[in-house]
Amino acid sequence: MTQYKYDVTMSCGGCSGAITRVLNKLDGVDSFDVSLENQSVTVNSATLSEQEILIAIQKTGKPAKVAEN
Repeated sequence: MTQYKYDVTMSCGGCSGAITRVLNKLDGVDSFDVSLENQSVTVNSATLSEQEILIAIQKTGKPAKVAEN
């Protein structure tokens, strides 16, 4: 299993809710954490690539990028 981290600009609970809904529907996501406070999303997946998850998050319309470690 691989853990991916993303910086996502979210301004409210609706923003984090939209990302939660997208990740819940995405096949291959084992677990995830959406933090409105930290403006970050962490996703654990054994089958999806970092880019596939990023594209799904970006489909919500929120600015997102792979987090720099």
